[in-house]
Amino acid sequence: MLKENGCPCESGRVYADCCAPWHQGTAATTPEQLMRSRYSAFVLGLHDYLLATWHATTRPETLVDEEPVRWLGLKIKQAHVNGVNGEVEFIARYKIAGKAWKLHERSRFVYEEGRWYYLDGEMLNT
Repeated sequence: MLKENGCPCESGRVYADCCAPWHQGTAATTPEQLMRSRYSAFVLGLHDYLLATWHATTRPETLVDEEPVRWLGLKIKQAHVNGVNGEVEFIARYKIAGKAWKLHERSRFVYEEGRWYYLDGEMLNT
């Protein structure tokens, strides 16, 4: 759900000027941009986008929402690029059945054929 036209990724920008272009096919230019757009895609239920930006070697066949998730916010802790590899550490807050949770992950990204792709992630303790 969009917060008064603000982008779900909490960049402080309007969705149309932030994650919307990526969701419509423009390639993200950094791993952090891709991470933010993927978070927004989870919020908005854009499963096709999530699968399209997931690297083919680690991508699941489908995404299934087992329980309704209400996404509450995203905080980027740090982001690094080293050539064709990138990492983004983030904390995403969400609720399932009224209970609050945090997902703290260090995600790995790879740049191939002019696009960044999510490769995998390591869960971190918060």
